[in-house]
Amino acid sequence: MRRLACAAAAGAVLFSGPACASVTLLAKGVLNGAADLSGLSGNLENGLPANILGGLGSGLAYAGGNRFIAVPDRGPNATAYDSKIDDTTSYIARFHALDIAITAAAPGSALPFTVTPKLVGTTLLSSTTPLVYGSGAGLGVGAGAPPQNNAGTYYFTGRSDNYGAGLSTNPADARFDPESVRVSNDGKSVFVSDEYGPYVRQFDSQTGTLIKTFTLPDNLAVSNLQPVGNDEIAGNTSGRTANKGMEGLAITPDGKSLVGIMQANLIQDPKGTLRIVKIDIATGATQEFAYKLTTGSGVSDIVAINDHQFLVDERDGNGLGDGSKAKVKQVFQIDLNGAADITALSGAAAAAATPVTKAGTPFADLVAALGALGIKPADVPAKIEGMTFGQDVSYNGELYHTLYLANDNDFVPDVAGPNQFFVFGFTDADLRSYQAQSVAALPEAGTWMMMIAGFGLVGAAMRRQKVTVSFG
Repeated sequence: MRRLACAAAAGAVLFSGPACASVTLLAKGVLNGAADLSGLSGNLENGLPANILGGLGSGLAYAGGNRFIAVPDRGPNATAYDSKIDDTTSYIARFHALDIAITAAAPGSALPFTVTPKLVGTTLLSSTTPLVYGSGAGLGVGAGAPPQNNAGTYYFTGRSDNYGAGLSTNPADARFDPESVRVSNDGKSVFVSDEYGPYVRQFDSQTGTLIKTFTLPDNLAVSNLQPVGNDEIAGNTSGRTANKGMEGLAITPDGKSLVGIMQANLIQDPKGTLRIVKIDIATGATQEFAYKLTTGSGVSDIVAINDHQFLVDERDGNGLGDGSKAKVKQVFQIDLNGAADITALSGAAAAAATPVTKAGTPFADLVAALGALGIKPADVPAKIEGMTFGQDVSYNGELYHTLYLANDNDFVPDVAGPNQFFVFGFTDADLRSYQAQSVAALPEAGTWMMMIAGFGLVGAAMRRQKVTVSFG
């Protein structure tokens, strides 16, 4: 069992637990397979199948027991075919239901546990009201509306030209690039953040039907929309950077607030100063706070420790899939208490405002943990993007909470490796302020059943299941 030690960070007294913990890499696992359970047939514009499986680690959310929800991003645009639309396709936005069993590894294994992911369902995301799709004129492709649309069902897709007039946050736009997902406490809905808007949208967890699009501040949006990301960057002076919108999303354990984080700085803000957006689910009221990068080039996800403290997945773009060596895949602890609301600020003023408190050393370091197992930096996935808390486990009589990390393999497993999952364990002593979210059992969907392999339901709700293993 590999334990990562690090020194206490300056300013640790601002946290109710250690600013830098010693956490344990407990397990790692792989989900293989070429097709999802969407039931889609036929091919996308680039010739790949509409039910292609991949990119599962863009977003990962715990849903109780062994159940997790995963979202792929806008689809297999790593396969080149039409640069005029950034190689995007009419891949329909979706989320997958996974059962991820964590069990004792065989004696003598490098890690004490193993995780075995199983795909048990796929749900497509749609709106009951019409959405705006591109015509494809002059772009070398046909219209952007997917053929699966019908009266009363309009699907969100990854096509970059599926937008209309106005700001990029127009709720009628069909283009959607999911990057993070969270489950409501009652299990009836999922919240998904994206990079195109940026958007935060709420969907019915059983049908995938849109419930609500939250209204985000205009300073996050761009006004000059283009099918090519680089053109959008060049044509705007404010708003989110193309393909680096709201990459991460957390839900507080009480289920009352969503907290999103941008992958990179807004166009109007200095490099290294990112924005966190807190959303009151009931009222839609928002606040913005500044987050300062440490060594990573951006942020990929955020999870809630409690109502004001969070873990943030900060990373570079290096590693397997990029043809380079991974350096930064680190998780930092932050605290929103005391940070200034920078909604009305931009540029130097936003950067100068009091940011969120951030521990000076990482809570967890995936590159270091895998390196201790002999895994070279070039073999560490470049895009570690999904992060969530998971089941509790017991190892040699000590209780560990779990933190899952997952990769986005861009639908190209031959280049970026398979869909991988990495599990860190931590104790109450490591993170004394940790509060687990209690998620009610998700309702059954037409494409998947509530099957909790080896554990079963716990009462009416799927609570955090404790898995016990004890060996030397």
